[in-house]
Amino acid sequence: MPEWRAMSQAERDASYDNNKAVANSAALIEQRNAASATFRQDHSGHLDLAYGPRERNKWDLYPAARADAPCLVFIHGGYWQRNQREDFAGFAAGVMAHGWSAAMPGYTLAPEATLSDIVAEIDGALTWLAANGPAHGLAAGPIVVSGWSAGGHLASLALAHAAISAGCAISGVYELGPIAETYLDEKLQLGDEEIATLSTLRLPPVDKPLLIAYGSRELWPLVGDSRALHEKRAAAHCPGALLPVAGGDHFTIVADLGDPTSTLVRHILALAPGSRDQA
Repeated sequence: MPEWRAMSQAERDASYDNNKAVANSAALIEQRNAASATFRQDHSGHLDLAYGPRERNKWDLYPAARADAPCLVFIHGGYWQRNQREDFAGFAAGVMAHGWSAAMPGYTLAPEATLSDIVAEIDGALTWLAANGPAHGLAAGPIVVSGWSAGGHLASLALAHAAISAGCAISGVYELGPIAETYLDEKLQLGDEEIATLSTLRLPPVDKPLLIAYGSRELWPLVGDSRALHEKRAAAHCPGALLPVAGGDHFTIVADLGDPTSTLVRHILALAPGSRDQA
């Protein structure tokens, strides 16, 4: 692992630049967005449901046959400052093939919102889902919160919400200190208090199952944060596996969510109480 203090600014920025690190990232993103647009067209019954007052405070819900089936919440990534929930809809297909429902919240992006604002929005979104989801045919049973990249960080914090039974954090950033010393902070403007209170690695572990996944070909800070978070949780005897996906990069690992046969989906299914396939 490189020595952070000895790195140049360009090296620090490159350490968190996932798009540049994956040569075909643009093509993978285009494929993801096209597949998700088709998925939303085919599952259009419960989209754009407002949970708060801001433009991006909306849910897309994909109910299963039973309202009490496990529900996977997926929080999109983009370093808290880009992307939208609509472009990840296709990733609901993996768990839905096993009888689960899925739900995808939007949230306000930086710099319009601070990271503290974003965390509060996700908390409010989950409260809305627990109260209103059953009326839309889902979330009457166990709710598993997941997320990728920045969404993995948000999912790790959302694990503490009373409505959540388990979580899955994919390719997340769990220590924010270095982020404040990269190009990403131009929009985030992280302060010392946010770094201290919103870095998952600095907080007491939540004693609920948390699957922590990362690709073996990911950038070293994401790999290191994932391993460190699992080590901290294991030391506190908190449940949850560490899942290194062999050959996975930052974009292919999350694409595994759309594959009902993938190792990632299999591990997520095991997070539901009873661990039984709902199909």
